[in-house]
Amino acid sequence: MQLSVSFLGIKENRKESILKLSNEKIDFLHIDVMDGEFVENKTESLEEMKRILPLSVPFDVHLMVKDTLSYIEEYASLRPHYMTIHAEVEGLLKGIDLIKSKNIKVGISINPDTPIQKIIPYLPLVDLILVMTVKPGKSGQKLILSTTNKVNELKRIRDIQKYNYQIEVDGGIDDVTIKMCKNADIFVVGTYITERMSYEKQIFRLKQALEEN
Repeated sequence: MQLSVSFLGIKENRKESILKLSNEKIDFLHIDVMDGEFVENKTESLEEMKRILPLSVPFDVHLMVKDTLSYIEEYASLRPHYMTIHAEVEGLLKGIDLIKSKNIKVGISINPDTPIQKIIPYLPLVDLILVMTVKPGKSGQKLILSTTNKVNELKRIRDIQKYNYQIEVDGGIDDVTIKMCKNADIFVVGTYITERMSYEKQIFRLKQALEEN
């Protein structure tokens, strides 16, 4: 189990809270980047991001944007471990190639209503598939149960074809729903952790839930 924690839901004392979060046993900080076009909401500028982000944990950048190429150029300066773009935008192959040229691991994300068939040609080319288990752009939503079928299918395809991509899930993950996504490798978790006083306790509960499953 790898844990990528989203700080999208943190509204107060953000810098201090994110620093505290980075000191916990997590694998990545999940950075949601929104342009107000691909999704309704819009995140702060890259300069503001750099002001509040610690450097002690690798970044997992999720670009929920239409103008993919310009955002890749901009956010590559963070030197993230993963950078993920959406299958629903134009120029997907150009985006994949550009991220690779930056020596960053590349991911493709699919929305809840996007079928796996749309990304089949790209599976050998990428390092990560991010399955959105909620509609992108807002924190605190409930997991859409039907999306877990995509996780299972992506694992089946990977096992058969011997592909190397990691499977990541994002949205509505808690100590109950994480069991429904047991075939994923990386779990993006937000408010289940960040809205509680003890980050450590919530992280422990997630790991315990998977071990019990």
